[in-house]
Amino acid sequence: MSIAAARAAIEKNIRQVCAGSGRLAGDVKIIAVSKQQPDARIDDALASGQRLFGENRLQEAQARWKARRAAYPDLRLHMIGPLQTNKAGAAVALFDCIETVDRAALADVLVKEMKKQNRFPACFVQVNTGDESQKSGVAVDELPALLEHCRAAGLTISGLMCIPPQSDIPALHFALLKKLAERHGLKELSMGMSADYEQAAALGATYIRVGTAFFGEREG
Repeated sequence: MSIAAARAAIEKNIRQVCAGSGRLAGDVKIIAVSKQQPDARIDDALASGQRLFGENRLQEAQARWKARRAAYPDLRLHMIGPLQTNKAGAAVALFDCIETVDRAALADVLVKEMKKQNRFPACFVQVNTGDESQKSGVAVDELPALLEHCRAAGLTISGLMCIPPQSDIPALHFALLKKLAERHGLKELSMGMSADYEQAAALGATYIRVGTAFFGEREG
């Protein structure tokens, strides 16, 4: 299947899900997860009309997108991987949204860098809904304190993001994230990947992050 056909199939599935759950299909945006994708597939994605991409690693994203920015001024990039504080400045310079704010120290550095660069990407807090020790994200019970810190520091948080444990039912985590967002007055929800984005769309996702479903299996 071509990337254009895959993108069209995802959009069709989202329309069907939203029609059945009382949502507008336009409320769910597709983030094409472009990590480790070869240039040919990136160019095919751009040719299909895709302009929203997600990256896990800063250095890889810089190599892939810096030159393409000039050719595609409507390009939007989301940081969806863990972010080290010493790379916050470069992330602010490159990304339009940082989805993985998960600690006060990172929030503080992001505020400093945004003011310094006069560039203010949107920010989400990543929530570790499965309480997995090996996974990034703030614990559910620590979310209120982190949001309070972000607001006090001057960092605007637009929404929440999660990555459910592979062994769990993802819908339970999506429902929890939506409940947390509503509790804290946040409108954006980044949740759902290739295997479960339809469930996420039905449960309130405003962004879904799809790699394999969009690009196909990675080469090599």
